[in-house]
Amino acid sequence: EDNQSDGFWWACDRAGYGCNIARTPESALECFLEKHQEIVVIDHRNSRYFDAEDICRSIRATKPSEHTVILAVVPRTYVLLCQFMENSSITACYNELIQIEHGEVRSQFKLRACNAVFTALEHCQEAIEITSEDHVIQYVNPAFEQMMGYQKGELIGKELTELPKSDKNHADLSDTINACIKKGKEWQGVYYARRKSGDSIQQHVKITPVIGQGGKIRHFVSLKRLHCTNESNKQHLLLAHFKRFCFAFTESHSFKCKNRRKDSVDVKSITSQSSDAPSLQTRRYSSMARIHSMTIEAPITKVINIINAAQENSPITVAEALDRVLEILRTTELYSPQLGTKDEDPHTSDLVGGLMTVSKISKDEITVTKVFHSHLSVPNTINDVPPCIAQLLDNEESWDFNIFELEAVTNKRPLVYLGLKVFGRFGVPEFLNCSEATLRAWLQVMEANYHSSNAYHNSTHAADVLHATAFFLGKERVKGSLGHLDEVAALIAATIHDVDHPGRTNSFLCNAGSELAVLYNDTAVLESHHTALAFQLTAKDSKCNIFKNIDRNHYRTLRQAIIDMVLATEMTKHFEHVNKFVNSINKPMSEGSDCECTANMKNFPDNQTLIKRMMIKCADVANPCRPLELCIEWAGRISEEYFAQTDEEKRQGLPVVMPVFDRNTCSIPKSQISFIDYFITDMFDAWDAFAHLPVLMQHLANNYKHWKMLDELKCKSLRLPSENNN
Repeated sequence: EDNQSDGFWWACDRAGYGCNIARTPESALECFLEKHQEIVVIDHRNSRYFDAEDICRSIRATKPSEHTVILAVVPRTYVLLCQFMENSSITACYNELIQIEHGEVRSQFKLRACNAVFTALEHCQEAIEITSEDHVIQYVNPAFEQMMGYQKGELIGKELTELPKSDKNHADLSDTINACIKKGKEWQGVYYARRKSGDSIQQHVKITPVIGQGGKIRHFVSLKRLHCTNESNKQHLLLAHFKRFCFAFTESHSFKCKNRRKDSVDVKSITSQSSDAPSLQTRRYSSMARIHSMTIEAPITKVINIINAAQENSPITVAEALDRVLEILRTTELYSPQLGTKDEDPHTSDLVGGLMTVSKISKDEITVTKVFHSHLSVPNTINDVPPCIAQLLDNEESWDFNIFELEAVTNKRPLVYLGLKVFGRFGVPEFLNCSEATLRAWLQVMEANYHSSNAYHNSTHAADVLHATAFFLGKERVKGSLGHLDEVAALIAATIHDVDHPGRTNSFLCNAGSELAVLYNDTAVLESHHTALAFQLTAKDSKCNIFKNIDRNHYRTLRQAIIDMVLATEMTKHFEHVNKFVNSINKPMSEGSDCECTANMKNFPDNQTLIKRMMIKCADVANPCRPLELCIEWAGRISEEYFAQTDEEKRQGLPVVMPVFDRNTCSIPKSQISFIDYFITDMFDAWDAFAHLPVLMQHLANNYKHWKMLDELKCKSLRLPSENNN
């Protein structure tokens, strides 16, 4: 007992290790046989008290020491490896113990786990074959022996090429598999194998390369299972999967020196229960089995199971095609179409890159200004509106309503005036139980937080989206599918959907490392900010809090609906929203009556959510469906905003996310054609099939012809030169 023993004692305390001290060889051996410690430290500095090497030999002679690390503390004159030069510093002792834990101890843990791993392989219901990098068989489990009819001794050491092959496979299938796995990629598919008896069996095979020493492929692990051909085989396979997930290792693998002991599980008792229990329902499975059973219920898993079932008894070409289908279904990008090369259509590629992807390169930050109050002069009630504005608003229910005329006569404050008219028409103040003064104050605050300096994303755009949303809500099928709360949520979402927009895309903010991008983890940055700020501004002042008089449950439902709709305007999920609408709304609608369709919408809130998302998405990008003059004006404004972003990206040395939007070279007609082709046409076809919008679709067709004509004439501006002169 000295400074050195104290150093290790306190180092163990700091590291959270359990520690025992023995002062005689006998007590040391007794303590080790009782505790089975992972690390043993022996004082080898003075041999007159005891023989350290003798103690080491006595501990090594015991079976529990097979995976124990023994460390000798030696005088400073020693320089041998695997020894600790005496140093009573707690930090030095602590560092030594941590290094041993992360090195030798964990290596011993892996070795100790080998028995458990091979026990798992022996009990696994799937046939497993392990080969070397040269395809020499090194291991097969009992399930493999049973499936193929061979004994282990007949296979170990043989090359795969020595075994008989089935003639039912494509001639080049083996080459295809080898080319795949030699690149370090996993191969999965259907393969015919020949049993020892000579008959061919159809297997579902997964081959996984295993990287070993030197970063090279050292082994291939093949998992094989039969394609079930009858109901009993299906049940047998299902039971096999359950047993696989119910299996538990015999060893606890606890790290005793960190006090992480686990109760070990008796494998024999589990497997005997699995075979002796009268029914699956009465059997108790482990947590992993319960998690697996929940996963089976996922819709995508049901689809995959149906495809797997369809592969049974299918011709090899069909089975391989279905394998490719499964590969696609297991990816995350199920709704986004694959673009060709950038050279095919740079306008489309840049639009997709700028609107649907996020780059992550930290650069200078940009600042977003927040305006919390405004002292703009607005009417006390809708009846106090000046005659020139009132006359314009008389036509606000028409799709051809000119929002730019309203912008001009209201001195760039169209949102308050249009909002008062539209919200009043849909009974929003009555639903929210708020006064018209509160609604007016709220609209005033929202409009004040739009940036009038933005060419496109300003309060005129918000008013335009509000107008389109109100127009869509007036269509019979939309009106019949949604409730009053849905209408109120949609109008509020349209009003706030771009509040405090900085006139830059999400990709720009992420590349610039802006505060908003950091706050929202580069995910739906602007859309998250719009909703969060709108609710913050609303709650900040009772005078403009339109939600203050509704009960909590209504508020929570309304808030979630608003948030969901605003987030739907984020373009990375564009194709997901459109495809879900087509599959869940359009297709069932085409198969049933109109009354049945409307009833289904009312009865299924998920369908109502899809309608609201689609509605605000279409309202947000409805510019190509407006009358030609309005369409041209909007095209010029969005192009100018993108030009300004490109200019700033070049000034700051940021990645240029939309290179085609260079004000010196950009063809606006080409950009509009690409936008309509890629984003607009399919979406509005689907929305028109539901809401019946012949006027919009006619405008879309006319506007597309206009842009096509300009493009064919190599004109990069918004109009023909003759039109500009006129």
